Parts: sequence; C-alpha cells; structure tokens
Amino acid sequence: MRTQIGIVGAGPAGLLLSHLLHLQGIESVVLEARSRKHIEERVRAGVLEQGTVDLLVDSGVGTRLKHEGLIHHGIELRFNRCGHRINLHELTGGKAITIYAQHEVVKDLVAARLEAGGKIIFDASDVSVHGFDGASPASPATIRFRSEGEVEELHCDYIAGCDGFHGVCRPTIPAGALTEFDRTYPFGWLGILAQAPPSSNEVIYAYHEHGFALLSMRTPEIGRLYLQVPHDEDIEAWSDDRIWSELQTRLAADGGWKLTEGPVLQKGITGMRSYVVEPMQYGKLFLAGDAAHIVPPTGAKGLNLAAADVRVLAQAFAEFYASGKTSLLEQYSRTCLRRVWKAQRFSWWMTSVLHRFDIENSFDQRRQIAELDYLTGSRAAMTSLAENYVGLPWD
Repeated sequence: MRTQIGIVGAGPAGLLLSHLLHLQGIESVVLEARSRKHIEERVRAGVLEQGTVDLLVDSGVGTRLKHEGLIHHGIELRFNRCGHRINLHELTGGKAITIYAQHEVVKDLVAARLEAGGKIIFDASDVSVHGFDGASPASPATIRFRSEGEVEELHCDYIAGCDGFHGVCRPTIPAGALTEFDRTYPFGWLGILAQAPPSSNEVIYAYHEHGFALLSMRTPEIGRLYLQVPHDEDIEAWSDDRIWSELQTRLAADGGWKLTEGPVLQKGITGMRSYVVEPMQYGKLFLAGDAAHIVPPTGAKGLNLAAADVRVLAQAFAEFYASGKTSLLEQYSRTCLRRVWKAQRFSWWMTSVLHRFDIENSFDQRRQIAELDYLTGSRAAMTSLAENYVGLPWD
C-alpha cells in the first residue's frame, strides 16, 4: 500500500487530520487498533472551544454539531454554597463553548472520511513504524500492521502519530531524542453518565471541603458529573447512592437550588496528570494530540489541543505538497508547544484552585477561598479565565 501521509490512530486528532488533508487534495490512510463501534462509543471529553467549533464547521463536518451541540455563554464557579457566573460571551467579545461529546465528533469525522472515499483500517493489530529517521520523503517511511490476519505494509512520505498516550509511535522514537515533562496528581475524577436532566443550563465547577465536584452535561436529558477522589480509589466502593449523596453535598447551594438525580448509566475513575514531550516531531514522524501531551481535564483542553495540533500539521503538509517547502514542517513542534504550554498552565491553575490537596493545611484552604473570592469579584481576573476557557487565538 502507498499513500502520502500514514496516520496511526482514529481518534479526533487522526481523523480530523485526514479530513483536513483531504480538503487540500492530500492522500492519507488511517490505521486504528480498535473497532469502529468502540471509537464511536468511547466516552471522553465534551467541551469544545470556539476555535474548534469554527474549524469543524468551516471544514464541513459541523452539521450535527450545529444542530445538537449545546452552546454555553458562561460557566459557574461555586464555593461557600454560593454560585458565581463567569460570562464568557461578554468577557471575550462574543465567544462561547459548545457541549458536544468527543465520540459524536468521531462519528461525524468517520462518516465524512468514508463518504469521501477515505481509507480507515479498523482493528489493525501489531502496528509498528519504521524508516522515519530521515527528514527527506525521498525514502518512504513504513507502517507495518496486521489486518484480518494478514501482515501488511503501508509506505508513506510522512507518519502522523495520533495514537494517544499509550500508542506505539512515541515510544518508537530513539531514546534520548525526546524530553518528557510530567506531573501526576494525587487524586482522580470519578465520573458518571446519568439519565437525569442537567440541574443547570451551564457547567458548574464546585470547590468544597470534601473535594472538587463538576456538573456538566452531554444532552438535555443526559448529565455528566464528576467527583474528586483519591487516585487509587476503588470504584466498587462507590455505590450509586453514595455518589449522589456526595454530589448533593459538594454541589449544594443556598437559594433553593436542587440537583436532579437519575439512573447511573456509566461510571469510572480517571487519573489526573500533566505530560508534555519535546519536540513533537522526529524525522518524518510527527506526534499530535495525546501522543504528545496530556492535560488534566479541569480546563477542558485535551480534545481542543488535538484539533489545534492537526490544524497546524495540515497547513504544514499543504505547504510542502504545494511548493516543496518544509519550513512549516520544521516549525511544527515549536508552533504547537507554545499553545500546549499555555494550556498546561491554565489546566494546572484550574486544578490547583478547585481541588483539595492532602499536603495542604488550613492556611492553603483559606488561600484557595480567597483566590476564588478575588477571581469572581475582579473583571480582569474573570477575563483571563474566560479568554483561556473559550480558547486562545489560533495564531
């Protein structure tokens, strides 16, 4: 098999890159270790920045997003049983966020690629990447894999590693070529999907002495809620009744507000970490999305960073195939990392402000309350939060 760009991973990064390349007349093949059903049902992020929404709509895959996405013009910070609304729309000159689940984005992208005749190979096993050391596409790189029991080879000019944190692409890069930056948090998020209409029209971030809580949603009928728990917590220790009781406690507010409960459809615990690898490229192999960086979900940046990465990468490939120039390809890592580190800073800040840390004492807890009090009373501070939350400028 031969193509221009070989893409490992059919998550949002890989699929969106393939779609953007197609719009530029550039061929690609996407290899995915899981089944189509799995990637289209895997529950992940759900908050899209304004720039991500614009990119999806402008590139022709935003029809369902525009129809079904829930546009939010603000978020609420809740502490001391009192809610404080951050008006994202007003503070950012008209920008907003959209609630639209990651697996719905994946469905839209898969459908668009297949409708356009794009090639996605699902259930690809034993994937390995080779021959990407040199920068020149004169000697093709190779992706080897097994499909339907047969060993296959895909030859390509370049490889895009969009296969996530646990994928094969990043570990294949020679030892010493990359520098890793890592932080693991001493807690995780216990998340549930619930058959319960959301109790708020906008996302609520709550700081409480028991720990952080988040009220979000996937649809007008399905709620998505989270609790801060120890990183090694056993999910079996959390019955549905215990989860709802703790959510009621942490999200409680004066003034008659009530949390709507309902059947729990799904629950699980996700660890919290920050991770960046530099550079995000080596020879003819380019890393994008979770393969290159992980952010704690507090700032809602994971999917959005993946979209930003592949937007830059698609532009770089377009320049190369149009003119033979490699300047944008050479600058790919530096360009992306500026945005990545700003997102890491914001995600760390949101996490540190809203979560309880075991190593902190009563002084630190009073300081957190003071910071939240200042934040919700200062237009300048709220503007900074709003600008980062809806997404920093693309360029």
